[in-house]
Amino acid sequence: MQISSLLSQKQDDHQHHNHQDDHCDGCGHDHEHTEIRLNQILIGLLFVINSFIIHYFFEHGKVVGDVNAMIGAALLGYPIVWTAIKDLRKGRLSTNELVALAVLASFASGEYQESGLVAFFMLLGEIIETRTAEGARASIESLVKLTPTKARRINGSKEDEVEVKDLKVGDVIRIRPGDNIAADGVIMMGEGSINQANITGESLPVDKSTGDDVFAGTQNLNGVLEVKVSRADADTTLGRVHDLILAAEKTKLPIMRIVDQYMGFYTPLVLLVGALVWAFTQDLSRVITVFIIACPCAFILATPTAMVAALSSAARLGILIKNVADIELSAKINAFIFDKTGTLTTGKLAVSRLAPQDGIKPAELLHLAASAEKYSNHPTAKALAQLANEAGLDLTEPQDFKETAGKGITAKVGEETLIVGRANWLKDNGLTDDFMQNVDLSEAEGYSLLYVARNGSFIGWIGLQDQTRPEAQEALSELLGADIRRIAMVSGDREPVAARVAREIGCEEVVAECLPQNKVEYVHKMKAKGYRVAVVGDGVNDAPALAAGDLGVAMGAAGSEVAIHSATIALMNNDLRRLPFLIKLSRQTRSVINQNFMFGVVFVIGGFV
Repeated sequence: MQISSLLSQKQDDHQHHNHQDDHCDGCGHDHEHTEIRLNQILIGLLFVINSFIIHYFFEHGKVVGDVNAMIGAALLGYPIVWTAIKDLRKGRLSTNELVALAVLASFASGEYQESGLVAFFMLLGEIIETRTAEGARASIESLVKLTPTKARRINGSKEDEVEVKDLKVGDVIRIRPGDNIAADGVIMMGEGSINQANITGESLPVDKSTGDDVFAGTQNLNGVLEVKVSRADADTTLGRVHDLILAAEKTKLPIMRIVDQYMGFYTPLVLLVGALVWAFTQDLSRVITVFIIACPCAFILATPTAMVAALSSAARLGILIKNVADIELSAKINAFIFDKTGTLTTGKLAVSRLAPQDGIKPAELLHLAASAEKYSNHPTAKALAQLANEAGLDLTEPQDFKETAGKGITAKVGEETLIVGRANWLKDNGLTDDFMQNVDLSEAEGYSLLYVARNGSFIGWIGLQDQTRPEAQEALSELLGADIRRIAMVSGDREPVAARVAREIGCEEVVAECLPQNKVEYVHKMKAKGYRVAVVGDGVNDAPALAAGDLGVAMGAAGSEVAIHSATIALMNNDLRRLPFLIKLSRQTRSVINQNFMFGVVFVIGGFV
């Protein structure tokens, strides 16, 4: 909202988990062997290229060139042949066997260069996919960073520093300002503002006092707390978030590559043709020719080459795709679930409403509140200071400044005594309950509120909001135009706040006050109805839902490390309009891949003819 319009308003660490996929596709590129295999492939390719150079420039260098080609073909062909052998031992038939036969046949006939090139083109697709997807499963380890490794346990009159893993239910721990909370518990003594966005998704810090629950991994912004542990280690809320990610990752079905769908019938057919040629001609060279002609290089390269083009196009627009298979999956998405905070909104608090009482100007209300809050580090104070600076207001240095965590501040601004904070804070400082009669609750709905009193009299309230992203409405409209059948917003915030954001962006389906478990359940319900679901989020509370969706998309620059790693696609520039672009790009890529396969089929059939 513009400044002028505002000022003119009158009433207006857990245990380490290894999450490694032991399944190996294609040419057996296990993640731990990626670097070794890549070096082997590059060296083999250099030998083959060197053989071409020798044959071309040196008239009498045939033997040396052939030796180079033979070494290169051996290095390049070994992974394919070895994987084909392992597949046969498991009773599995795929493209590996056909390519291995083509490599071995051309090698046996002395066509070392052809053998090496066939092997290289087969491996090229595997290199692209393996290098792109590597590291995606390391995401869960990032959760460990959210909880401290040590805690301050109170033992009588002493304070002992202990390992978090040694905490037990019933222990009392001390949380100082700026500390991350080590375990779930109940506040026994003290007051403070807790940033728990990584658990509940709330955009604002939550004021907590005696009797309130706190969660492991959240941050105490101010005040000293004594907390009685109710859940520790893996049993904490954050621990359950961790387990939800693990469970969701394990329930993900592997995406069937298009090439395997084609090769399921193509490989046995070519093997049968080769056997028939041998049976009728007894000519090994003709059998070799069959395998060379039928070697599905066009099939094999159809997917990775189209994927590379799609990856490059996406990267130029700030879309980081860590798993190439998700380009194919994106083409099938027909439903989106968005988190609110930091995804559809900016995640930055801003003043959106100045509601002074009669006789008080909006600029005066802002000046008094911002001056009184000048020494506070609370996000609301920063939002007030930012608007005052943009409006050109010179703030007054407050005197007798006093801040009470979770309630508000008192200070003298000039000759005026100011009280700024929650409604109960004003009541605690002598204002009668009837001042709330001057607040139109229908106007205040959807705002986080600051009440302001001067010299014992209520002078107005200030509404703060997490601003919606300016492109959010356009992005959702484009998604609907791209045949996305269902769009929903889920949030840990209160229903009025979530409903206000939904209205602003044009989202008809909204679910508020969702914990991480509820978000995962909502994703599963939508998937159970037959939808292919993309989940878009940015906070740790989104990570289980990101992993549970068919596709996980994390907001980049503003996103948490856990969410970005749990998702397979990150919007590095936070522009939601990249989502409809991603859907259109993936559908175009799928179309190109199918066209490539058709051309490949025509080419192979033509070769046989």
